[in-house]
Parts: sequence; C-alpha cells; structure tokens
Amino acid sequence: MILTAPLQVLFAQESESDSSGIVSNRLLPTSAPTLLFNEADERQKEDRKKKKKKKKNVYYNVKTKKSYLKQTFRNQTIYEFFHYSLETRHVDPYIRDIYWVDKKDNVIRTKNFDSSRGYLLHGPYEKKNGDIVVESGMFYFGTKHGRWMKYDSKNILVDKAHFAEGWPKESRVTYYNRTDRKIEKVTPMEYDLKEGNFFHFYEDGQVAVTGEYQYGEKVGVWTEYWHTNKDKTIKKREIQYQEAPYTKNFTPFIKAEWDKEGNIIYKKDT
Repeated sequence: MILTAPLQVLFAQESESDSSGIVSNRLLPTSAPTLLFNEADERQKEDRKKKKKKKKNVYYNVKTKKSYLKQTFRNQTIYEFFHYSLETRHVDPYIRDIYWVDKKDNVIRTKNFDSSRGYLLHGPYEKKNGDIVVESGMFYFGTKHGRWMKYDSKNILVDKAHFAEGWPKESRVTYYNRTDRKIEKVTPMEYDLKEGNFFHFYEDGQVAVTGEYQYGEKVGVWTEYWHTNKDKTIKKREIQYQEAPYTKNFTPFIKAEWDKEGNIIYKKDT
C-alpha cells in the first residue's frame, strides 16, 4: 500500500500530567457542542443537491483515496478495504474512537491520531476473512457513521449498529434548555450499556466532568473541573477507576485535587 502527501499537523499531543490543575491542552472540549449528529447528514444532502452523476471515490462531498491492508493469521487472510481523506480536519475531542490509517506501520488505529503518520478514514469500509465479508460500514472523517454490519464466517448477520459521526445512535443527551440546545450531559450508549466518552457541562457550556465507560462501567481517570470565568480550564479532582471493566476487588480512589487557582492540594502517593 502506498500513501502520499502528508497532512498538516491537526493537533498537539496531550502532555504528561503535572501538579498544576490548569489545563493547557487546547483539545479538551471546554464547552458543550452546539450541534450533534448532523454535519455528515448535511454534507450528504449537499451531495444529493449538487451531483447529477455520482463521482468516483467522493463521499459526503469529499474526495477520497482507496486502499487496503492485508494480514495473515495462521490459515486465515484478513483484508481491510477502506477510503481515506487528505482533507485537513480537526479531530473531534468528544469522540473516543477515531479511525485512521498509520501509513508508517500499515495498520488502522483508533487512538492518538497523528497527521504526520497517516490519514483519517472517510467513506466505505469493508473487512473480509478470505472471500467472506465480516464487517462493513461508512466512516466520516475517522468516525463511524450510519449503519454498521457484522457477519460470521458463514456470512450470517450477527450484529447491526447505527452511528452518527462517531456517536452511537442510542446515545442520550440531556439539556438544561432544549429549545436553546443547552446541553447538560452526553452519555454514549450501545445496546443499552454505557460505552464511550461521557461529558457533563455547566449551564453556561463549560466542561464539568469527563470520563469513559466500557461495557457500562466507569474506567480510567474521571476528571471534575471548577466552574471559572472561561479564561482558563482548571481541574478540581481526578478519580481513578478500574482500568478494565469488571475488575474484581478494585476500589476507586481520588488521585489528586486542586483549588480554584489550579494549585494542587492533594496528590496520592504512588
């Protein structure tokens, strides 16, 4: 597989945490999203209005390139056929899984997108075990979008899910004021289980709590933030949960706490 023309750097890597509670990472979603689940749909509507004849490798009004990866495990050969975009794009900080092709290692990744190494998947995706399709769906700038299907080795449908720009369609959004779209909480849901990145916002849109669910359970570090005058984002508390769901005999604990100025007032000894 040959990939060319590296993208511009789209974001800075998250730095190591230190004793300061002041968040300098610009990628943190410090305010509630004003729109959810509709950018791809708007582009698709625009496609239908503009096109008279379907253009090759153009999806959601974006030109893409087509490629594939091949891996062999024992007696099985796995193919992944996909499209990717060269368009400059900021990674959505609200979405946990961002799919991109790492052109240096020739692998599709879901974390830590690095535009100097690869490109966001965009357009149709198909995974095959030999000649049998085992998964298919569409990507929108690295996020799953629309209907995704999974099949067993006999090409029998075993799973069907719907996504909207990376969010499971079942995700729950609560509002302070629905008319003004003042979002309170965004809870990702898959098959009636909490799955993905969780966000809680103050009424003025500032971030209040962030964390991750896996299989309905809290995992990793959950962070609470002080309500400020918006000139900066300051951590209030970090709580460590289990690193993997269903971990036995694990009790969550407070890792660190900060005052409203960002000065650390407690840090658990490691």
